[in-house]
Amino acid sequence: MTSTRLLLLPLLTPCTTSAAASSSRLSSSFRVSGPQIPFNRKQWLCGNKRHQGVCLKIDDGNEVNMLSSDDEFGTPVPTQAQTVVEGSGAVLVSEYKPSPDVDYLQELLAIQQQGPRNIGFFGTRNMGFMHQELIEILSYAMVITKNHIFTSGASGTNAAVIRGALRAEMPELLTVILPQSLEKQPPESQELLSKVKNVIEKPHNDHLPLIEASRLCNMDIISQVQQVICFAFHDSRLLMETCQEAKNLRKIVTLFYLD
Repeated sequence: MTSTRLLLLPLLTPCTTSAAASSSRLSSSFRVSGPQIPFNRKQWLCGNKRHQGVCLKIDDGNEVNMLSSDDEFGTPVPTQAQTVVEGSGAVLVSEYKPSPDVDYLQELLAIQQQGPRNIGFFGTRNMGFMHQELIEILSYAMVITKNHIFTSGASGTNAAVIRGALRAEMPELLTVILPQSLEKQPPESQELLSKVKNVIEKPHNDHLPLIEASRLCNMDIISQVQQVICFAFHDSRLLMETCQEAKNLRKIVTLFYLD
């Protein structure tokens, strides 16, 4: 099948005999019919509520009905460099510019289709008993559905996540990354961590303040997970920074506020 290539040009209406002669030389490519448009206004084709019909006839007999307008309204037809015309008729294809969130949504869809994934749990130490029970249930549910849990070793949120994951009796699906060495953790945390199979210590950070060591630990956890779940107050500065960093890295972030 012979393909016809149509090149869109500004609509110029001949107003004199010489212009008519010039337009006749173009008739070998296409003929333009429709209401006249002033020569000094090089309007490109676009949609408008108050439009005038223009019909482009190609030599092989195909017709393309398009719109012209005196108002710059609506989405304009792409420029010649952006337009692709192929096949026996004219098909206009404009350049596609994806939304900044398209990659993020595609990643979310891919994660949902893949099933089990690595999930990082973060949260405040200051948490009531009822909140800790809910977190234990959530952590337990994540592990029994074959998700791998990453968390740290502090009290509060981290301890609840560890207890819930241990209840699932799948020790290979729980990894605890400490900000410093195990000896730096409080006694109650050390007792709970003794039940965890995969504990990663960072003794090389023992000389750092706890807040700095915790920031580095959180970044390490983020780098190993696909989704982040966080329990925090609005003024929890480190946790807010952690969630923002995860978003910047296109991780899926679920943030629960406790206030």
